[in-house]
Amino acid sequence: MKVCTDACLFGAWVAEKIEKKEINPTKILDIGTGTGLLSLMLAQKSDCAIDAVELNKDAFEQAKENMEQSPWGNKVKVFNADITCFKAKEKYDFIICNPPFFENQLKTDNENRNAAMHATTLSFEALLEAIKNNLTENGTAALLLPYDKITFFEKKLGSIPFFIEERLNVKHASTHPLFRSMMIVSAKEEPVKENEISIKNNDGSYSNEFINMLEAYYLHF
Repeated sequence: MKVCTDACLFGAWVAEKIEKKEINPTKILDIGTGTGLLSLMLAQKSDCAIDAVELNKDAFEQAKENMEQSPWGNKVKVFNADITCFKAKEKYDFIICNPPFFENQLKTDNENRNAAMHATTLSFEALLEAIKNNLTENGTAALLLPYDKITFFEKKLGSIPFFIEERLNVKHASTHPLFRSMMIVSAKEEPVKENEISIKNNDGSYSNEFINMLEAYYLHF
């Protein structure tokens, strides 16, 4: 599975919040870890214990291998499990998830990629139920979603009830439309902090904001 730029940005954004103590978790759950990218980015910037859950067996094996080859992998435990049935001994005070997005769009011939990119194995409702079941009362969660799904998702959040605390909307470039939204959600209802970032400048080079956020993870730009 390819590593997506927006997922890297999401991991860096959350890791920066943890490093700055804007979010101060002790135990993190990564739902649908895939290759383990988000868990490793958070492990690089924090001392938290991280549990990473992945349903697909091949992706689980890849994530385990990536942990073993990483300097930070000893902080992460990877589980081959269905998050809708997963239950740890203690709840988590922070959950991160880059869920499958494309509920009603065309699929590929690759079943593993379909499961990763489409809500074939985890609907928004099931995801929110899993977050609710595994999150402490005062905990927070971070999610990466398509920008055009935000209104729909916010309605689903209200049924828990959870609320969006903060949102960083993402463009490919400053003249492009918004295509992703990274958000922090919790049971606290407060005014939403909302900002915007462009991955690239209009000339195709990476923006300064993107470089500053990703320089600890990218070998070169």
